[in-house]
Amino acid sequence: MNKNLLRLIAVACPIAMTGKLAAVAFRLPNQDPVAIARGNAFTATADNPSALYYNPAGITQLDGQHLSLGLYSISAGFEFRNGMGGTAEADRAFQFVPQIYYVNSPENSRFSYGVGVFAPYGLSVDYGRNTPFPTVAIEGELAFGTVNPTIAYQVNSKLSVGLGLALSYSDISFLQSAGPSGDFYFEGDDVSVGFNLGVLWQPVEEWSFGLNYRSGTTMNYRGRSSITALGSSPTATTLDYPMNIGLGVSYRPTSDWNIEVGIDWTDWDVLDVPVLAGTPVGNVPFPFNYESSFMYQLGVTRKLSKGYFLSAGYIYSENSAPDANFTPLNPDSDLHLWSVGVGRDTANYGWAFSYTLAYNGGRTVTGNSSPLVDGEYSTLNHALNVSYRFSF
Repeated sequence: MNKNLLRLIAVACPIAMTGKLAAVAFRLPNQDPVAIARGNAFTATADNPSALYYNPAGITQLDGQHLSLGLYSISAGFEFRNGMGGTAEADRAFQFVPQIYYVNSPENSRFSYGVGVFAPYGLSVDYGRNTPFPTVAIEGELAFGTVNPTIAYQVNSKLSVGLGLALSYSDISFLQSAGPSGDFYFEGDDVSVGFNLGVLWQPVEEWSFGLNYRSGTTMNYRGRSSITALGSSPTATTLDYPMNIGLGVSYRPTSDWNIEVGIDWTDWDVLDVPVLAGTPVGNVPFPFNYESSFMYQLGVTRKLSKGYFLSAGYIYSENSAPDANFTPLNPDSDLHLWSVGVGRDTANYGWAFSYTLAYNGGRTVTGNSSPLVDGEYSTLNHALNVSYRFSF
């Protein structure tokens, strides 16, 4: 797939700081309202087209063709306060991310096929210039769009496997003050290739087990950086994006109830110290030194009459950013997320709606490489997700 098409997909996804809302660092695992309403405890269920993201083996559970169109929106509530009375607040305007999934399971075939279009990573935060830390962060954005063609195979009535190719385009930019020299700005882009695989095993009707794996990938960003007083120059940097593994167990005591627990691990250790090479002042390191972290997931769904259902879920997401390298552009912290959702699922169509609240209780940063960053960061985010499915 050519770079221009991948660019169009990413540009069509103006991503808010959604990775922070729902996951470690700037990963974005919230890809469907049915799953989100269950606290993303969906790996062992994976029974709608969004299985292309959550567990590609799950698409073998679908018959015929299905097209799901979704929209995820978030208001990012990040606030900062230090011991000297300094404050900062990120822009709270809602931003939106589309989610598209198509699945085809031909009649009398053990193979199923599909393609998903989504944003597995995302970052967009704007504090403005009137903050205690303009030389560290004013605004930043990471756009990351992925096209994910997938094939799945039903080994037998109890076991399915799936494999996908992840073709991605990403654009990154950030702005900070350079003091008397004006502003420092960088923007660059690149494409990459990765893969994902999944396994779904349901040995008995009441229990199912799921595994979802997404490979890491590397973006070699090429672009330009500038400092107002010094001009601009070609600049490059490399960011390693992590692999992640999800495991889930679903228990269905009756046909009307589905209770699932899950655990999700992201290998953020791969993101250490990227270097901006070729800026007007030479090579500039940007240390992350992130730490791998987990999300713990719990979800419950109750089916009602006429295809209606209700869901609720909870996620505990671990912090990945150490105090020494913490940046306000990604105010990561231990995070609690509560979700609820409602929807309807019929043979010909389906719809779903979810609401998620994320709260961290405040994180105090000390000993940062820039003392301007030290202080307390609080998170209170609201997110909505809606989707509609056509079946034919």
